[in-house]
Amino acid sequence: MAVEPLSQKDVESRLQELPGWSTDGDRITRRYTFDSHFQAAAMVIHIAQIQEELNHHSDLTLGYNTVTLAVNTHSVGGKVTGLDVELARRIEAVAPGHGAR
Repeated sequence: MAVEPLSQKDVESRLQELPGWSTDGDRITRRYTFDSHFQAAAMVIHIAQIQEELNHHSDLTLGYNTVTLAVNTHSVGGKVTGLDVELARRIEAVAPGHGAR
């Protein structure tokens, strides 16, 4: 996976395929809501597994029934890269199975 910063236009274009994700400065963000704390915690564990597979770790916050992510690539000065978008895609793929909305 190329680890080059994406232009703002390219980030916005790629996020069109990922409903719920948005830009916040030099990162992409998403907040998921769940029916229970247990569902949210299970989602955090699954996200951690995906992050390990990609060797790419984002800011990840567990709330009572929420999970919030803030994703960028530190090795390129905290900009958004294709690796960040790939992480978001993989998380989106598993989110419905955890009851995320």
